[in-house]
Amino acid sequence: MAAYEYDETGDMATYFLITFLALILVPFTVSSLGGKTDKITHGCDCEACVEQRSRSKKLDGGSLLAPKLSRKTYLLVAGWIVFGLACWRASKLKVNSKVYDPFEILGINSSASEKEIKSHYKKLSRQFHPDKVKATAELTIEAIQERFVSITKAYKSLTDETIRKNWLEWNNPDGPQTTSMGIALPPWIVESRNNVWVLGVYGILFGGALPLLVGRWWFGNRQKTKDGINAKSAAAFFKSISEDGSTEEVVSALGKAFEWELPATKGAHSDAAELDDLDKSYVEVKKLARDAQGQLHESRRRALILIYAHLTRTEIKSARLQHEQREVLLQTPLLLNALLNVATARNWLTPTLGIMRLSSYLAQALPPNAPPRVRLTQLPAVSKADLDSITPRPREMTEVLNALEEKGDARVGQVRKALEKWGRIEIVDAAFKVIGERIVTPSSIIFLVVKLRIVPPGTNTETKDLSVDETKRVTVANEKKDEEFLLSKADAEELPRTKSSGWAHAPRWPASRKPTWWIVLGDAKQNKIVVPPIRITDVPYADADAEDGRDYRTYKIQFQGPPSTGVFTWKVYVVSDTYVAEDPSRDVTLKIEDPPALDNEPSEDEISEPDEDTLAGQMAAMRGDKVKTHDESDESDESGTDEDEEGDSDSSSDSDSD
Repeated sequence: MAAYEYDETGDMATYFLITFLALILVPFTVSSLGGKTDKITHGCDCEACVEQRSRSKKLDGGSLLAPKLSRKTYLLVAGWIVFGLACWRASKLKVNSKVYDPFEILGINSSASEKEIKSHYKKLSRQFHPDKVKATAELTIEAIQERFVSITKAYKSLTDETIRKNWLEWNNPDGPQTTSMGIALPPWIVESRNNVWVLGVYGILFGGALPLLVGRWWFGNRQKTKDGINAKSAAAFFKSISEDGSTEEVVSALGKAFEWELPATKGAHSDAAELDDLDKSYVEVKKLARDAQGQLHESRRRALILIYAHLTRTEIKSARLQHEQREVLLQTPLLLNALLNVATARNWLTPTLGIMRLSSYLAQALPPNAPPRVRLTQLPAVSKADLDSITPRPREMTEVLNALEEKGDARVGQVRKALEKWGRIEIVDAAFKVIGERIVTPSSIIFLVVKLRIVPPGTNTETKDLSVDETKRVTVANEKKDEEFLLSKADAEELPRTKSSGWAHAPRWPASRKPTWWIVLGDAKQNKIVVPPIRITDVPYADADAEDGRDYRTYKIQFQGPPSTGVFTWKVYVVSDTYVAEDPSRDVTLKIEDPPALDNEPSEDEISEPDEDTLAGQMAAMRGDKVKTHDESDESDESGTDEDEEGDSDSSSDSDSD
């Protein structure tokens, strides 16, 4: 039986480390590289947007000398360095795992006879005997002796009966040997002089670091909600939003969250003077930044000042405040999404729409309480003063473009580029559908089907004229596609990647932004949301030259219908979280009807009474039901005969008179 002992070389630790790192590093590296495949390369091409995307890319990626890398990237780089060092060490290790083969050692064929083996051994012994070989710098005496011993063992393995038996049974001419099993640990760990240090490290890891890590993970998860915000922020949202919440109420709730979401900034006192100057311009900030006890919270105040400075397009001079403002603004989408979940969980329509629209005001840097005409300043390099100088005052974006063209203004090209990719959404159709049914019955599964497309200002949406046959073919094909989409599990119709809307026009937002919209089905009379809204993106642009006339994309929302019959008048809202005042709506009516009665079901009058002589009649008589007697049967037969005779006599008399 083989004996087992510790491998003092500790070579197995290297191979264990290589295997362990490979199992972790390879999938993490692949996932990190795979996230960049869906890269957007098109969008608004106005000069302001191009500069903003370049600036945000530089801030997100850092510079060549000081790259901005995430913690995950640093861990991956460190892991691959350790992996490379372990592989280099493994390449230097000598592994003696070859199968013992005396024929190979002697350098003869396995079919050689015993006489040939003896003759070859004598030749090798004369050639490699230690007395005949001189030691050199490359060939030491130990190596010469070891080679001669291996030749002798190989010869005896083939000629001596006992040694040959050991070789065949134990693969070694010396018989069973001890098996060296490495435990994948370097030898210095088990050395007696290092016991104290090893036990100390084990105590720190398992008695301190591991409980600390688990506790931090556990309590950290308890402090965060599933939306990724602090639990106290979510509690503040629940208390701050009311059913008829205004935009000011939404901003106030958003500011409260920064008490826990905005960490303390080092060197904040150095920017206090500029913050105080900005604070004087925003009277409502101090009111919104106070807590329940009326105390002014500094984190709320700083965040609200920076948000109002962005909404009013006030330039901030301090680089530290600019960086902090960017961090605050990039955090608002996450907070607004959590706030939206609070409003939709209560089915409140007004605050839901207000939260969605506040996101678009932040994207375009416009104050929510500004006059409607100020939305035209979303155009690049167009200010409120520019609008006031145009006579008559424009109301639409195309009017601004025409006025600039008449003046020969140099900004015409930039405004035209922005309008070419403008996200003005249009509802092509909105209807309720039930699979396989012509009517909607109570408690049935209903689909709200909405067809949308983007129609930039001044775009021609008139489709080309088709013949009767082509129109019929296109109609049938579109109906088939609509039916296939209704039967699918997807919420949005599949579209080619080339029809993606790309980057939005948002030159004042501190990062590249992809336009998205919300589809909301609400009851405006009761201020309620009928079903939870869905978020959509990649709406195609209108194309009058589309061969199938399908220049829109279809979306659907599934819900269970009301349990009672009636007519429900609701409204479909399509709300943009990127463009201000580009939110179309359409009234939709849902009619719930009772299912039609079956035509082949006999009525009570059509069911005849059973005869008393039949088994069914006798059973009915025992129950006390009415049965048909012989007299009734005879009378009915006679009456039928009489009627027939009378009918015949009448017909004959008529014929005679004729």
